[in-house]
Amino acid sequence: MMTFQKIRSVIVEDELAAREVLKNYLSKYCPQVEVIGEAQNIKEAVPLLHELQPQLVFLDVEMPFGNAFDVLEACKDLHFETIFVTAFSEYSLKALNQSAAYYLLKPISIEELIVAVNKVHHQVMNHEIFNRNKIIVENFHETKPEKQQVILPTLEGFEVVKMEEIVRLKGNGNFTDLYLNNGNKKMVCRFLKHFSEILPLPFIRVHKSHIINMNCVKSYNKGGIITLNDGAEIEVSPTYKEDFLKNFK
Repeated sequence: MMTFQKIRSVIVEDELAAREVLKNYLSKYCPQVEVIGEAQNIKEAVPLLHELQPQLVFLDVEMPFGNAFDVLEACKDLHFETIFVTAFSEYSLKALNQSAAYYLLKPISIEELIVAVNKVHHQVMNHEIFNRNKIIVENFHETKPEKQQVILPTLEGFEVVKMEEIVRLKGNGNFTDLYLNNGNKKMVCRFLKHFSEILPLPFIRVHKSHIINMNCVKSYNKGGIITLNDGAEIEVSPTYKEDFLKNFK
């Protein structure tokens, strides 16, 4: 029989029924997880996490007396992986996606739970802990989108860049080539569609294969070609031309 090194985990969720469902799912489908504690709000969660120092926290986004970001802020001296559990919220999902965080939408899908737990288990067992929590908290407090950070999954691991450093993105099959203002290029393990969903203005899609930073536009000609500050020339497709031009009105 296959044995697992257990991941010491804590559930932070204000609804008793939701905690029971999650514990039941973990017991049945995620044998590598050991639940060592529970909390129903931020007042209980913060001292509990400091006491138990888990490797993984299942964290409800909205709770009494605060939210998930408040928990992370109060526990920024701790190092644990987080799987967020949330009802749909466009704002919270965008923030979590920008930070390459793991999250589960309520009601929890067993299949998605298994995938998220397997990813965290792999990272914990291989000591590939990346402090996403710090980035998530910093982004939550940063009011200027261009100053927020994006975590980029690469073939080697993760890299962090500020949005203002990104000039353009180009689809490359199952990957995205991301071009920075220092001349570097990063190949990211995400489809271009992922970035079109999480990057706010001034980023705009101008072609099925291209997203640009509008702050980096140097010129545009009526032939439909954008020239960017890095010298790149990008074609604006008819589908996206109107959205592009209205930013200059």
